[in-house]
Amino acid sequence: MAMSLAFHIIFAAIGVAMPLLTVLAEWRFRRTGDSDYLSLAHRWAKGTAVLFAVGAVSGTVLSFELGLLFPGFMRHAGPVIGMPFSLEGFAFFTEAIFLGLYLYGWEKLGPRTHLFAGAVVAASGAASAAFVTIANAWMNAPRGFRVESGRFVDIDPIAAMGTPFAPHEIVHGTLAAYLATGAAVAAIHAIGLLRNPQSAFHRKALGLALALSVPTALVQPLAGHWAGHEIAKRQPAKLAAIEQLERTQSRAPVSVGPIEIPWGLSILAGNSPDTVVIGLEDIPPADRPPSIVQPFFQAMVLCGVLLAGHALWSLWLRIRHRAPSARFLRATVLAGPLGFLALEAGWVVTEVGRQPWVIYNVLRTADSVTPMRGLVVPFVAVSLVYLMLSAVVIEILRRQFREAA
Repeated sequence: MAMSLAFHIIFAAIGVAMPLLTVLAEWRFRRTGDSDYLSLAHRWAKGTAVLFAVGAVSGTVLSFELGLLFPGFMRHAGPVIGMPFSLEGFAFFTEAIFLGLYLYGWEKLGPRTHLFAGAVVAASGAASAAFVTIANAWMNAPRGFRVESGRFVDIDPIAAMGTPFAPHEIVHGTLAAYLATGAAVAAIHAIGLLRNPQSAFHRKALGLALALSVPTALVQPLAGHWAGHEIAKRQPAKLAAIEQLERTQSRAPVSVGPIEIPWGLSILAGNSPDTVVIGLEDIPPADRPPSIVQPFFQAMVLCGVLLAGHALWSLWLRIRHRAPSARFLRATVLAGPLGFLALEAGWVVTEVGRQPWVIYNVLRTADSVTPMRGLVVPFVAVSLVYLMLSAVVIEILRRQFREAA
């Protein structure tokens, strides 16, 4: 399941953000008549279609894995969170239909209708991710049912979708998708500019990608602070595991690699150095998350800090009306993978930090996972399929990039 999620989340994030970039490129073409933006929209649309197809495959695998690997979870949770998954299905099919219209409607649809189709693809992609995130948020802060004799009763799917974890998870996750994709696209076109500094095509593509990654990189720390505040209120064990804080205390520090930020964890938890953070000593050993949460949290924060620094540099160049220097372009290339690294690390913090619960304080992971042995065989098979799909996608995108170079 972890392997499938780690693979799928990349394509899910791209599926949220790439349609928006494509629509922005077409919008710029409609306004300016600049054929470079039309070429960008065509190429990005083709790339989006390829990545959408792979995301659909990996998402289908995940839907089967939920039932096969976590039968105890689906037996109890299925009736509660079936609604957001159903709505996600509607959003996915809407995205697929309008993506088809967008891809094959360049010569058949009017300019406004075609642009509208692209906007629907972008909106439905974001909606699809939001509905899946609601299901995950419910796992972190369950609502909408009672447990009676080991069974879930008085189920209210609407109340379940109103879980208090949903708002910050949706905002944080959506910004992460835009940031990761924008930074990666910027890196690709920065390489093109380093190879051909006179390329107007790559310069305009870089500008659009930075228009997405820069504001999201600067806003994301605020969303992360919001998430930390909610975690402190509802999942104190996760917060303690993030810093491996042994003793309950105020003025608790937070570390980013070798750098310790005084009072950082208390401020994250309650906007004040005097906020008391519960330590691991007050959490039963059986209820503590694995210590691996800490390095992944630090990796996520470090990637976010570096991306925010790059965003400030980009903003400074923009304000000063300066063209990107070779040094800035090389930094943009290096920053390219950081968004997806932060996305993967953040997902580990979210999921592993909830352990040992699959539904927080209701159902333990050990009580919901399949007892079946021999899972190494499907694990290896699925991993090989993912490797093959990755190789195919990389080759297709590499050819497209070479055509644009």
